[in-house]
Amino acid sequence: MSQFSDNLVTNQFHTPLDKLKELENHIYFHIKGQDHVVPRVVSVLKRGELNLAHPARPRGSFLFVGPTGTGKTEITLTFSNYLFGEGKLFRFDMSEFQNQSSVGLLLGQSSSDNGLLGRILAQHDRGTILFDEMEKAHPLVLDLFLQILDAARITTSDGVTHSLSNFYVVLTSNIGAAESMRMEHSSPATIERTVLRKVEQTLRPEFVARITDRIVFLRLSYEVQREIATLVAHKELARLKALGYELELSKNALEFLIRKGYDRFLGARPMRNTVERFVQDAIVTALLQDNINSGIIEVDPNSQHLVLKKTVSQTSLPTETSLAA
Repeated sequence: MSQFSDNLVTNQFHTPLDKLKELENHIYFHIKGQDHVVPRVVSVLKRGELNLAHPARPRGSFLFVGPTGTGKTEITLTFSNYLFGEGKLFRFDMSEFQNQSSVGLLLGQSSSDNGLLGRILAQHDRGTILFDEMEKAHPLVLDLFLQILDAARITTSDGVTHSLSNFYVVLTSNIGAAESMRMEHSSPATIERTVLRKVEQTLRPEFVARITDRIVFLRLSYEVQREIATLVAHKELARLKALGYELELSKNALEFLIRKGYDRFLGARPMRNTVERFVQDAIVTALLQDNINSGIIEVDPNSQHLVLKKTVSQTSLPTETSLAA
């Protein structure tokens, strides 16, 4: 796989086609452990970006299913930022839309209100709409999904009809996650068949049939979570560098973060919080005690914490080139 980094997302392509050609590499760089997912997602996105999708439907729609912390939301954020820029992913947590009045929240409660979804569609003409944990939504909300997926339009309470033909629609779900976690020694194909069978038993057939692609995300192994930890650490150190902190992370510190952040059941979800908490705590302590804001982050031998030391060694985190090789 070729090297790819965030600085190639903007202003580095001669034509839109050049950018589209690098889409798959970009997603592979950011999403680990789901290699079977990436080509299928990219296939839908390329057809959508080349205006090959039916104009009366969204540019593309996905149902991402699988255990928590396996990359369903992360891949949505990754491709949305790449295609549209930051701020074009609009996320709805469906656990907040479980009662009958939820339709009013989305589309408006009165003739002077266009609702949460209506306001987004009124202000933006393209992007990605993410409905997280869609199986938790009230049945009337699921009926709205049918209309969105089939006709790419919705009418809000103020009487305005909005088009979603320039949007990607992503629905995530934990349907079949329990079965998937119990099948860790089964082949990916067997896990996919089992999970999709559960999806078909749970959701209405007409709903499932309207989705462009239904994709199963697999449980992340310990080795994959190591890769994710390295990537997350790189991103955090780059973010802190922009704030004026010149930092390196020792190999021992990286191993410490991997041990602390690994979770067999929650996947990579706790890893980012672990990296941010321990790295930032090391900076806070160094600043307040010794006024140090640059150096190498090491494991404190006297406690279960990281410390920032003033002397910078050449031992650092594996490079992005090695990650993308």
